[in-house]
Amino acid sequence: MPDDKDKMDKDHIDEAALTRWMEAHVAGFQGPLTLEKFAGGQSNPTYRVDSPGGAYVLRRKPFGPLLPSAHAVDREYRLIAGLHPTGFPVAKPYGLCGDDSVIGAAFYVMEMVEGRTFWNGAIPEAANNAERTALYEAMVDTLADLHKVDYQGAGLGDYGKPGNYFERQVGRWTKQYRGSQTDDLPAMEKLIAYLPASLPEQKRTAIVHGDFRIDNMIFDSQSPRVLAVLDWELSTLGDPMADLAYLMMNWVTPADGRAGLSGLDLDALGIPPMQAMIERYAARTGLDDVPDMNWYFAFNLFRLAGIVQGIKKRVIDGNASNDKAAEMAAKVPFLADSAWHFAKAAGAAD
Repeated sequence: MPDDKDKMDKDHIDEAALTRWMEAHVAGFQGPLTLEKFAGGQSNPTYRVDSPGGAYVLRRKPFGPLLPSAHAVDREYRLIAGLHPTGFPVAKPYGLCGDDSVIGAAFYVMEMVEGRTFWNGAIPEAANNAERTALYEAMVDTLADLHKVDYQGAGLGDYGKPGNYFERQVGRWTKQYRGSQTDDLPAMEKLIAYLPASLPEQKRTAIVHGDFRIDNMIFDSQSPRVLAVLDWELSTLGDPMADLAYLMMNWVTPADGRAGLSGLDLDALGIPPMQAMIERYAARTGLDDVPDMNWYFAFNLFRLAGIVQGIKKRVIDGNASNDKAAEMAAKVPFLADSAWHFAKAAGAAD
């Protein structure tokens, strides 16, 4: 196993080289700088950069060989650079470096947004129920505002592929599952047959975040206002119902100290019920025909089962590095069965 020095070397950034680059490309920057890596499981390592002139965030590709389309920090940078001038809450972008020779990998630098991050959907840190209500309303309002952004005007008209978003997604995750399949799961086979045969009509196209949840937002420290939405790695142009349904999944996901809310007494906490959140989103976007959520919940759980199946295959092959990978891998049958439960609620024949 690698020792601590090996781990440090894998994360080492040449601070002198980074300082020179920032002095040349980031307006107002003054060295020297210090770096602190943020904890977490981001596939693109992220650092806080402190300097006499202020704080920044650096987000880079992993070091070493990568698949051509993986860890596309240039794509993330393009997205936030397009969104920032619209007034949508993202960190201000300062510069993109595609030259691997500077620090060993492509990276970008953006504003360090100071505020509150909540990891638990129950928001135990909230002062009172009224604050929890306001935080959830701010979250769904921010999602609605994202979906109203004029992506053509923001220079993002080619940010995603045309056509039915869910058709592409179902195909992608079916392929991913097949590529890492280790067991015969009847529920997954039923989903693979049902989902492409029951695709919802795509009526709108918008910027889709892909991972819109409470811990991917920074809130103002004194108010329930969203200051920045983070982690745009899965963003694209697509059906905004994907984001809405992904957020609403929290209401049917068991509460376990993360984003899930099912099993909590929402009234006692001041957290709005799911239907109220959907109605608020619809009113803010002008959506007058909100479809049933069950198909979208089935898709989201199917996608998650495909992701976790990939982890399971890496555990079996001995390539999984996360200590909890084996525990996660055991969840594939549960996820598949849960997805099929919602598919049946959407009209699938058992």
